[in-house]
Amino acid sequence: MSPYHFLNLWRNPFGELTREERGELAVVELGDWIEFLADKRSVLQFIGPCGHGKTTHLLAIEGVLPGADYVYFPEDGPMPSVGDGRPMIIDEAQRMSRRQTRLVFKRGGPLVLSTHVDLSKKIIRAGLDFQTVDVTVQASACQLGRILNRRIHASRLSDNAIPCITEADVIRLQHQFGGNIRAIEQCLYDQFQRCTWEQTVWPPAT
Repeated sequence: MSPYHFLNLWRNPFGELTREERGELAVVELGDWIEFLADKRSVLQFIGPCGHGKTTHLLAIEGVLPGADYVYFPEDGPMPSVGDGRPMIIDEAQRMSRRQTRLVFKRGGPLVLSTHVDLSKKIIRAGLDFQTVDVTVQASACQLGRILNRRIHASRLSDNAIPCITEADVIRLQHQFGGNIRAIEQCLYDQFQRCTWEQTVWPPAT
């Protein structure tokens, strides 16, 4: 039996997700971006620090772009090769070498990038059209509540009641962590773990 059974959950809802789950559970509006990416000279870059949802946006877009190539550049270890497949989605694009960056932009779009560094000057130099999405813009309390409660619903065991993140919870979390969704989810993971250890109902005592 799941240790979260008494909460009507089969797992800690804020534990690690698979890549597919992250894309499926993303709460993002894709319509305008997908329309923009229909142009073969388009580049869409998501810019911001770690934990604010860049990769989640990329995975959501990958889910609706059949045949898209997804490439991740790690902080350490061997760097992947970048082919000429399009659409191409590049996670942590700021880690590409100068040569790789030139080649990627020379081959055109559509491209979807996550980056900590604004690459617009290089995109313009390549003669491509681009849009920039700043992921540091804090989600509304309503949107963040949807994001967090969707994680909980994905771990539901039955139709019985499950824990719920309230608007007051969201406001408290945003006050503490700002727009860092990863830090918010880690905080909630720890709280659900504490519920299990202490066999308490949600929300746990603070």
